[in-house]
Amino acid sequence: MIEKILRDEFQLQEQQVRQVLTLIDAGNTIPFIARYRKEQTGNMDDQTLRRVADRLEQLRDLGARRAEVTRLIGEQGLMNPLLAAALAGATTRAELDDL
Repeated sequence: MIEKILRDEFQLQEQQVRQVLTLIDAGNTIPFIARYRKEQTGNMDDQTLRRVADRLEQLRDLGARRAEVTRLIGEQGLMNPLLAAALAGATTRAELDDL
């Protein structure tokens, strides 16, 4: 899901996104990736890589928050199909918190 969002938002190829995520998750810095891993990223510049990395962090944080909100609502016994669909469709942290 995250890969698809990044592909769509940045108009990237599937392989580019996969390689960038792999490199970031391996602990490589953006300047390192931009300078020494151009062949793997399709010559993405450091600004694009930084925007992708920032958006990746936002999406992962949103996913973690979604799981937490879902767990808390479930523990209270208030979960229903409509609320579950609204949680799944929330695109911002504010939407999740409002639910």
